Amino acid sequence: MDFGGVLTTNVFESFRAFCADEGLDPDTIKRLFREDRRALESVRALERGELTEEDFGERFGDLLQLEPERRAGLVERMFSHVSPDEAMVAALRRARAQGIRTGLISNSMGAGRYDRSTFPELFDGVVISGDEGMHKPQPEIYELGCERVGLEPLECVFVDDLRENCEGAEAVGMTAVLHRGPDRTLPRLEELLGVELR
Repeated sequence: MDFGGVLTTNVFESFRAFCADEGLDPDTIKRLFREDRRALESVRALERGELTEEDFGERFGDLLQLEPERRAGLVERMFSHVSPDEAMVAALRRARAQGIRTGLISNSMGAGRYDRSTFPELFDGVVISGDEGMHKPQPEIYELGCERVGLEPLECVFVDDLRENCEGAEAVGMTAVLHRGPDRTLPRLEELLGVELR
């Protein structure tokens, strides 16, 4: 499983709400990702652990044209409207209780986005990009995720809310499910895994 946008509510909706909070057009961040390569480069550097949250706040805050005093705590505010997706978390627990090995492969936006105390009860293996110095959709991150749960890629199903990350998983042999909400994802996972998740 991915984390943000799969085990949580929609990350881009949080970005929209953040932009509204800051007095920006709600689609400002989405537009930056599409139109300014520096935006994605900054995110990738944060995901790989090459930038601190403070450095990212300076860089990305500059792209957002925020006043310098508004750049501190930027990552925290960008994600402040994200909350757990209880249906997906419950399904993850049900899958594990039925003998399905579960893993996390997440592109991190800073270390503080996770409650790592829950990891042992939720996952058999965890790969967070900032801890490993790589990011989705690089093939190595999926291969490491499979290794950590003790399975081959062909034995794994991967769920992500970004198409490019699903394509990366498929490139190493995993079956991918593009997440568009529990109502669509959970029936597909039940079909693929042969377990009840709802």
